[in-house]
Amino acid sequence: MPVDVLPALAARRPVDETSWHDLWERAAHKALRPGEAVGVVASLSTRLPDADSVVALLDSLDARRGPLPAPWPGTVNPVGTGGGPATFDVATAAALLAAAMGIRVVKTGSCGCTGRSGSLDTLERLGIATAASYAECEDMLAAHGIAFAGGFVHPVELTSLERAILPYGMEQVGGAVHRLGPFLAAIPVTAQVTGVTEPGLHAVAARIADSRPHRALWLTRNDLGADKLLSFAANTVRPGPNRSETTIAPGFAGGGHPHPGTLADLRPAGPGEPAGTHLLALLRGEGPAAARETVCLNAAVAALAALAAGADQSLAEAFHAAEDALRDGAAVRLVERLRARRGTESARQVAGVRA
Repeated sequence: MPVDVLPALAARRPVDETSWHDLWERAAHKALRPGEAVGVVASLSTRLPDADSVVALLDSLDARRGPLPAPWPGTVNPVGTGGGPATFDVATAAALLAAAMGIRVVKTGSCGCTGRSGSLDTLERLGIATAASYAECEDMLAAHGIAFAGGFVHPVELTSLERAILPYGMEQVGGAVHRLGPFLAAIPVTAQVTGVTEPGLHAVAARIADSRPHRALWLTRNDLGADKLLSFAANTVRPGPNRSETTIAPGFAGGGHPHPGTLADLRPAGPGEPAGTHLLALLRGEGPAAARETVCLNAAVAALAALAAGADQSLAEAFHAAEDALRDGAAVRLVERLRARRGTESARQVAGVRA
Protein backbone atom coordinates (compact mmCIF):
# COMPACT_ATOMS: atom_id res chain seq x y z
CA MET A 1 0.00 0.00 0.00
CA PRO A 2 1.60 3.30 -1.04
CA VAL A 3 2.16 6.02 1.52
CA ASP A 4 1.37 9.65 0.81
CA VAL A 5 4.74 11.05 -0.35
CA LEU A 6 4.34 14.67 0.73
CA PRO A 7 3.45 14.03 4.42
CA ALA A 8 6.16 11.33 4.55
CA LEU A 9 8.79 13.76 3.28
CA ALA A 10 7.64 16.45 5.69
CA ALA A 11 7.85 14.03 8.64
CA ARG A 12 11.22 12.60 7.50
CA ARG A 13 9.70 9.15 7.06
CA PRO A 14 10.99 6.74 4.39
CA VAL A 15 9.30 6.57 1.00
CA ASP A 16 9.34 3.25 -0.83
CA GLU A 17 9.34 2.52 -4.57
CA THR A 18 5.59 1.79 -4.68
CA SER A 19 4.80 5.19 -3.17
CA TRP A 20 6.99 7.03 -5.68
CA HIS A 21 5.34 5.06 -8.47
CA ASP A 22 1.90 6.16 -7.21
CA LEU A 23 3.06 9.79 -7.29
CA TRP A 24 4.27 9.50 -10.91
CA GLU A 25 1.02 7.84 -11.99
CA ARG A 26 -1.12 10.57 -10.51
CA ALA A 27 1.15 13.27 -11.98
CA ALA A 28 0.86 11.68 -15.43
CA HIS A 29 -2.94 11.68 -15.16
CA LYS A 30 -3.09 15.22 -13.72
CA ALA A 31 -4.60 13.81 -10.54
CA LEU A 32 -2.32 15.45 -7.98
CA ARG A 33 -3.95 17.48 -5.23
CA PRO A 34 -3.65 21.29 -5.43
CA GLY A 35 -0.21 22.29 -4.19
CA GLU A 36 0.99 18.69 -3.88
CA ALA A 37 3.57 18.90 -6.68
CA VAL A 38 5.05 22.15 -5.38
CA GLY A 39 5.14 20.70 -1.86
CA VAL A 40 6.97 17.54 -2.97
CA VAL A 41 9.53 19.40 -5.09
CA ALA A 42 10.14 22.06 -2.45
CA SER A 43 10.45 19.47 0.30
CA LEU A 44 13.02 17.49 -1.70
CA SER A 45 14.96 20.66 -2.38
CA THR A 46 14.87 21.85 1.21
CA ARG A 47 16.38 18.63 2.47
CA LEU A 48 16.86 15.34 0.67
CA PRO A 49 15.21 12.32 2.28
CA ASP A 50 17.23 9.37 3.53
CA ALA A 51 19.44 7.52 1.06
CA ASP A 52 17.11 4.51 0.78
CA SER A 53 14.20 6.79 -0.18
CA VAL A 54 16.34 8.44 -2.88
CA VAL A 55 17.37 5.02 -4.22
CA ALA A 56 13.68 4.02 -4.23
CA LEU A 57 12.89 7.20 -6.19
CA LEU A 58 15.52 6.33 -8.81
CA ASP A 59 14.39 2.69 -8.94
CA SER A 60 10.78 3.78 -9.52
CA LEU A 61 11.81 5.91 -12.47
CA ASP A 62 14.05 3.18 -13.90
CA ALA A 63 11.16 0.71 -13.73
CA ARG A 64 8.97 3.03 -15.82
CA ARG A 65 11.50 3.45 -18.62
CA GLY A 66 11.74 1.35 -21.73
CA PRO A 67 14.76 -0.89 -22.26
CA LEU A 68 18.12 0.84 -22.72
CA PRO A 69 20.64 -0.06 -25.41
CA ALA A 70 23.39 -2.46 -24.39
CA PRO A 71 26.19 -0.65 -22.51
CA TRP A 72 28.58 1.17 -24.79
CA PRO A 73 32.01 -0.34 -23.99
CA GLY A 74 34.69 1.86 -22.48
CA THR A 75 32.49 4.96 -22.19
CA VAL A 76 32.45 7.54 -19.41
CA ASN A 77 30.11 10.38 -18.47
CA PRO A 78 31.85 13.24 -16.58
CA VAL A 79 29.18 15.32 -14.85
CA GLY A 80 28.68 17.38 -11.69
CA THR A 81 25.76 17.92 -9.35
CA GLY A 82 26.04 21.69 -9.63
CA GLY A 83 26.16 24.14 -6.79
CA GLY A 84 29.30 25.26 -5.05
CA PRO A 85 31.47 28.12 -6.27
CA ALA A 86 30.82 29.57 -9.72
CA THR A 87 33.40 28.54 -12.33
CA PHE A 88 33.61 28.03 -16.08
CA ASP A 89 32.15 24.74 -17.32
CA VAL A 90 35.00 22.48 -16.25
CA ALA A 91 33.05 19.26 -16.85
CA THR A 92 32.36 20.05 -20.52
CA ALA A 93 35.95 21.20 -21.10
CA ALA A 94 37.24 18.01 -19.47
CA ALA A 95 34.85 15.89 -21.55
CA LEU A 96 36.18 17.43 -24.78
CA LEU A 97 39.78 17.01 -23.65
CA ALA A 98 39.24 13.38 -22.60
CA ALA A 99 37.72 12.64 -26.03
CA ALA A 100 40.71 14.34 -27.66
CA MET A 101 42.88 11.88 -25.70
CA GLY A 102 41.04 8.98 -27.35
CA ILE A 103 38.64 8.27 -24.47
CA ARG A 104 35.04 7.44 -25.45
CA VAL A 105 32.85 10.07 -23.77
CA VAL A 106 29.06 10.36 -23.58
CA LYS A 107 28.15 13.44 -21.57
CA THR A 108 24.83 14.32 -20.00
CA GLY A 109 23.94 17.66 -18.53
CA SER A 110 21.29 20.31 -18.18
CA CYS A 111 20.62 23.96 -18.65
CA GLY A 112 21.76 26.29 -15.92
CA CYS A 113 19.92 26.70 -12.65
CA THR A 114 19.73 29.86 -10.50
CA GLY A 115 21.37 31.98 -13.16
CA ARG A 116 24.33 29.70 -13.85
CA SER A 117 25.25 28.14 -17.17
CA GLY A 118 24.83 24.40 -17.51
CA SER A 119 26.52 22.13 -20.01
CA LEU A 120 23.65 22.43 -22.52
CA ASP A 121 24.08 26.21 -22.43
CA THR A 122 27.82 25.79 -23.04
CA LEU A 123 27.25 23.50 -26.02
CA GLU A 124 24.80 25.94 -27.58
CA ARG A 125 27.34 28.75 -27.27
CA LEU A 126 30.05 26.55 -28.76
CA GLY A 127 27.79 25.62 -31.68
CA ILE A 128 27.78 21.91 -30.84
CA ALA A 129 24.63 19.85 -31.32
CA THR A 130 23.19 17.49 -28.74
CA ALA A 131 21.83 14.06 -29.63
CA ALA A 132 18.06 13.58 -29.58
CA SER A 133 18.12 9.78 -29.29
CA TYR A 134 20.34 6.86 -28.34
CA ALA A 135 20.88 6.17 -32.06
CA GLU A 136 22.18 9.72 -32.57
CA CYS A 137 24.46 9.28 -29.54
CA GLU A 138 25.89 6.13 -31.10
CA ASP A 139 26.43 7.92 -34.42
CA MET A 140 28.24 10.83 -32.74
CA LEU A 141 30.30 8.46 -30.66
CA ALA A 142 31.34 6.45 -33.72
CA ALA A 143 32.22 9.56 -35.73
CA HIS A 144 33.93 11.69 -33.09
CA GLY A 145 34.55 9.61 -29.97
CA ILE A 146 32.18 11.83 -28.00
CA ALA A 147 28.43 12.42 -27.81
CA PHE A 148 26.37 14.93 -25.87
CA ALA A 149 23.01 13.51 -24.84
CA GLY A 150 20.01 15.81 -24.92
CA GLY A 151 16.97 15.87 -22.67
CA PHE A 152 15.65 12.51 -23.88
CA VAL A 153 17.76 10.72 -21.24
CA HIS A 154 15.84 12.35 -18.38
CA PRO A 155 12.60 10.87 -17.00
CA VAL A 156 9.36 12.09 -18.56
CA GLU A 157 7.85 11.96 -15.06
CA LEU A 158 9.88 15.03 -14.14
CA THR A 159 8.30 16.91 -17.05
CA SER A 160 4.86 16.03 -15.67
CA LEU A 161 5.94 17.24 -12.25
CA GLU A 162 7.36 20.45 -13.69
CA ARG A 163 4.10 21.23 -15.47
CA ALA A 164 2.22 20.63 -12.23
CA ILE A 165 4.23 23.22 -10.29
CA LEU A 166 3.44 26.12 -12.64
CA PRO A 167 3.66 29.10 -12.30
CA TYR A 168 6.78 28.14 -10.36
CA GLY A 169 9.69 26.53 -12.18
CA MET A 170 12.43 24.09 -11.30
CA GLU A 171 14.91 26.98 -11.20
CA GLN A 172 12.89 28.40 -8.27
CA VAL A 173 11.96 25.34 -6.18
CA GLY A 174 13.56 22.38 -7.93
CA GLY A 175 17.13 22.45 -6.68
CA ALA A 176 16.97 18.75 -5.78
CA VAL A 177 16.19 17.81 -9.38
CA HIS A 178 19.36 19.54 -10.54
CA ARG A 179 21.48 18.04 -7.75
CA LEU A 180 20.18 14.55 -8.52
CA GLY A 181 20.35 15.13 -12.28
CA PRO A 182 23.53 13.07 -12.85
CA PHE A 183 21.79 10.05 -11.27
CA LEU A 184 18.46 10.58 -13.05
CA ALA A 185 19.82 10.39 -16.59
CA ALA A 186 19.45 7.00 -18.29
CA ILE A 187 22.59 6.58 -20.37
CA PRO A 188 24.27 3.21 -21.03
CA VAL A 189 27.85 4.21 -20.25
CA THR A 190 30.15 1.82 -18.40
CA ALA A 191 31.45 4.50 -16.02
CA GLN A 192 30.42 7.88 -14.66
CA VAL A 193 32.48 10.43 -12.75
CA THR A 194 30.26 12.70 -10.67
CA GLY A 195 31.50 15.67 -8.69
CA VAL A 196 29.43 16.29 -5.56
CA THR A 197 29.33 19.55 -3.63
CA GLU A 198 27.38 18.80 -0.45
CA PRO A 199 28.52 16.36 2.28
CA GLY A 200 24.96 15.07 2.79
CA LEU A 201 24.48 14.50 -0.92
CA HIS A 202 27.81 12.68 -1.09
CA ALA A 203 26.57 10.07 1.40
CA VAL A 204 23.40 9.62 -0.65
CA ALA A 205 25.44 9.39 -3.86
CA ALA A 206 27.62 6.67 -2.32
CA ARG A 207 24.48 4.66 -1.54
CA ILE A 208 23.29 5.16 -5.13
CA ALA A 209 26.65 3.96 -6.45
CA ASP A 210 26.56 0.83 -4.31
CA SER A 211 23.01 0.05 -5.47
CA ARG A 212 24.07 0.15 -9.15
CA PRO A 213 27.16 -2.04 -9.47
CA HIS A 214 26.58 -2.51 -13.22
CA ARG A 215 27.85 1.05 -13.72
CA ALA A 216 31.16 2.17 -12.25
CA LEU A 217 29.98 5.35 -10.55
CA TRP A 218 33.01 7.32 -9.36
CA LEU A 219 32.39 10.16 -6.91
CA THR A 220 34.64 13.16 -6.32
CA ARG A 221 34.64 16.01 -3.83
CA ASN A 222 37.10 18.54 -2.47
CA ASP A 223 37.65 20.83 0.48
CA LEU A 224 36.45 23.93 -1.43
CA GLY A 225 32.99 22.54 -2.15
CA ALA A 226 33.28 22.46 -5.97
CA ASP A 227 31.60 19.80 -8.09
CA LYS A 228 34.83 19.11 -9.96
CA LEU A 229 38.39 18.19 -9.07
CA LEU A 230 40.61 21.19 -8.42
CA SER A 231 44.34 21.18 -9.11
CA PHE A 232 45.04 23.44 -6.11
CA ALA A 233 42.76 21.79 -3.53
CA ALA A 234 42.65 18.55 -1.57
CA ASN A 235 40.39 16.14 -3.52
CA THR A 236 38.97 12.74 -2.68
CA VAL A 237 37.85 10.15 -5.21
CA ARG A 238 35.66 7.14 -4.56
CA PRO A 239 36.51 4.94 -7.58
CA GLY A 240 33.36 2.91 -8.01
CA PRO A 241 30.80 0.95 -5.98
CA ASN A 242 31.86 -0.30 -2.55
CA ARG A 243 35.33 1.20 -2.90
CA SER A 244 37.31 3.23 -0.40
CA GLU A 245 38.14 6.84 -1.09
CA THR A 246 41.57 7.87 -2.28
CA THR A 247 43.12 11.31 -1.97
CA ILE A 248 44.59 13.58 -4.62
CA ALA A 249 46.64 16.15 -2.77
CA PRO A 250 46.96 19.76 -3.90
CA GLY A 251 50.08 20.10 -6.00
CA PHE A 252 49.69 16.73 -7.69
CA ALA A 253 49.92 18.47 -11.07
CA GLY A 254 53.14 20.17 -10.07
CA GLY A 255 54.94 17.05 -8.97
CA GLY A 256 54.11 17.60 -5.31
CA HIS A 257 54.78 21.33 -5.34
CA PRO A 258 51.45 23.18 -5.38
CA HIS A 259 51.15 25.83 -8.06
CA PRO A 260 49.50 29.01 -6.83
CA GLY A 261 45.84 28.79 -7.68
CA THR A 262 42.49 30.04 -6.44
CA LEU A 263 38.89 29.79 -7.49
CA ALA A 264 39.34 33.16 -9.21
CA ASP A 265 41.51 31.34 -11.78
CA LEU A 266 38.44 29.28 -12.73
CA ARG A 267 36.14 32.24 -13.21
CA PRO A 268 33.33 31.96 -15.75
CA ALA A 269 33.19 34.32 -18.72
CA GLY A 270 32.84 37.93 -17.65
CA PRO A 271 30.26 40.51 -18.77
CA GLY A 272 30.37 40.91 -22.54
CA GLU A 273 32.78 37.97 -22.93
CA PRO A 274 31.26 35.08 -24.92
CA ALA A 275 31.30 31.91 -22.81
CA GLY A 276 32.22 29.79 -25.82
CA THR A 277 35.20 32.00 -26.64
CA HIS A 278 36.35 31.84 -23.03
CA LEU A 279 36.21 28.03 -22.97
CA LEU A 280 37.97 27.68 -26.32
CA ALA A 281 40.81 29.88 -25.08
CA LEU A 282 41.29 27.51 -22.15
CA LEU A 283 41.25 24.50 -24.48
CA ARG A 284 43.97 26.23 -26.52
CA GLY A 285 46.11 26.26 -23.40
CA GLU A 286 45.59 29.94 -22.65
CA GLY A 287 44.59 31.39 -19.31
CA PRO A 288 45.79 30.63 -15.78
CA ALA A 289 47.89 27.52 -15.14
CA ALA A 290 45.41 26.45 -12.44
CA ALA A 291 42.57 26.44 -14.99
CA ARG A 292 44.53 24.31 -17.47
CA GLU A 293 45.66 21.89 -14.77
CA THR A 294 42.12 21.59 -13.39
CA VAL A 295 40.75 20.65 -16.81
CA CYS A 296 43.60 18.14 -17.31
CA LEU A 297 43.02 16.60 -13.87
CA ASN A 298 39.31 16.09 -14.53
CA ALA A 299 40.01 14.64 -17.98
CA ALA A 300 42.60 12.29 -16.48
CA VAL A 301 40.22 10.91 -13.85
CA ALA A 302 37.53 10.45 -16.51
CA ALA A 303 40.07 8.50 -18.57
CA LEU A 304 40.90 6.26 -15.61
CA ALA A 305 37.22 5.55 -14.99
CA ALA A 306 36.64 4.65 -18.66
CA LEU A 307 39.74 2.45 -18.85
CA ALA A 308 39.46 0.84 -15.41
CA ALA A 309 38.34 -2.52 -16.76
CA GLY A 310 40.66 -2.61 -19.76
CA ALA A 311 43.96 -0.87 -19.11
CA ASP A 312 46.47 -0.25 -16.38
CA GLN A 313 47.27 3.46 -16.30
CA SER A 314 48.29 5.67 -13.41
CA LEU A 315 46.78 9.05 -12.67
CA ALA A 316 50.13 10.70 -13.47
CA GLU A 317 50.24 9.02 -16.90
CA ALA A 318 46.65 10.02 -17.66
CA PHE A 319 47.33 13.59 -16.53
CA HIS A 320 50.40 13.89 -18.77
CA ALA A 321 48.38 12.49 -21.71
CA ALA A 322 45.79 15.22 -21.06
CA GLU A 323 48.51 17.87 -20.99
CA ASP A 324 49.86 16.59 -24.31
CA ALA A 325 46.40 16.71 -25.92
CA LEU A 326 45.89 20.26 -24.63
CA ARG A 327 49.26 21.46 -25.94
CA ASP A 328 48.66 19.74 -29.27
CA GLY A 329 45.35 21.55 -29.80
CA ALA A 330 43.47 18.26 -30.18
CA ALA A 331 40.49 19.44 -28.13
CA VAL A 332 40.04 22.59 -30.23
CA ARG A 333 40.18 20.58 -33.44
CA LEU A 334 37.52 18.27 -32.00
CA VAL A 335 35.29 21.26 -31.29
CA GLU A 336 35.74 22.39 -34.90
CA ARG A 337 34.70 18.97 -36.20
CA LEU A 338 31.64 18.90 -33.94
CA ARG A 339 30.66 22.38 -35.12
CA ALA A 340 31.03 21.31 -38.73
CA ARG A 341 28.81 18.29 -38.06
CA ARG A 342 26.07 20.53 -36.71
CA GLY A 343 26.34 22.80 -39.74
CA THR A 344 26.10 19.85 -42.10
CA GLU A 345 23.05 18.45 -40.32
CA SER A 346 21.33 21.85 -40.34
CA ALA A 347 21.93 22.17 -44.07
CA ARG A 348 20.43 18.72 -44.65
CA GLN A 349 17.35 19.61 -42.62
CA VAL A 350 16.83 22.82 -44.60
CA ALA A 351 17.24 20.92 -47.87
CA GLY A 352 14.71 18.34 -46.67
CA VAL A 353 12.16 21.02 -45.84
CA ARG A 354 12.57 22.65 -49.24
CA ALA A 355 12.25 19.32 -51.02
